[in-house]
Amino acid sequence: MSIFLVYDVENYEYLLQPAGYVLLAVLLVALLACAGLLGQKKQQGHMATRKLVFCAMAIALATATSFLKLASLPFGGSITLFSMLFVALVGYFYGPRTGLITGAAYGILQLLMDPYIYAPLQVLLDYPLAFGALGLSGFLYKKKGGLISGYVVGVIGRYLCHVISGYVFFAEYAPENMNPMVYTLGYNLTYILPEMIATVVILCIPAVSRAIAQVRQQAAE
Repeated sequence: MSIFLVYDVENYEYLLQPAGYVLLAVLLVALLACAGLLGQKKQQGHMATRKLVFCAMAIALATATSFLKLASLPFGGSITLFSMLFVALVGYFYGPRTGLITGAAYGILQLLMDPYIYAPLQVLLDYPLAFGALGLSGFLYKKKGGLISGYVVGVIGRYLCHVISGYVFFAEYAPENMNPMVYTLGYNLTYILPEMIATVVILCIPAVSRAIAQVRQQAAE
């Protein structure tokens, strides 16, 4: 038995212990601080503070909207009210490094709120790596149309992490006579794709894109 985890034999999963929750909370704060301070010089302390505030606000909005579920799947995954967008926006505002770190912090928060721990690699894939991948949006933050294309790239990154996790750790849940890879590709697509399409439609509205551009300008000032 670990001070951080204990194995639940009946449900075939690890359960977080109080020390585990504390460790994750410390890691979450450290990642947020790193996101705020990343790339800032000493004389730019006000910018670091502003960045930290925007990153924290993005995580808070993503968390709040993650509870607004339009549909939930039995083995995990749900269609939410644009929760992925708020995390992807950090990359669009500040670039890939800050986006990836903030996404990973959000993944840690999701693990704290609704942990499912089957194996260490599964945890990495389904939480910090999957949600951190939303920060891949930052690689297109200087490109024309980077808001939408960056968001799509981030969502695809998250999708691939869940697919790998599903194939490696949860292939046994695939229906009989169905290829496990086909199953996990389809299963994760059923909740990732609808939210991505709905979000892209919203982002195509000129008033929305202009509002995000204004927020981005304020975030960079």
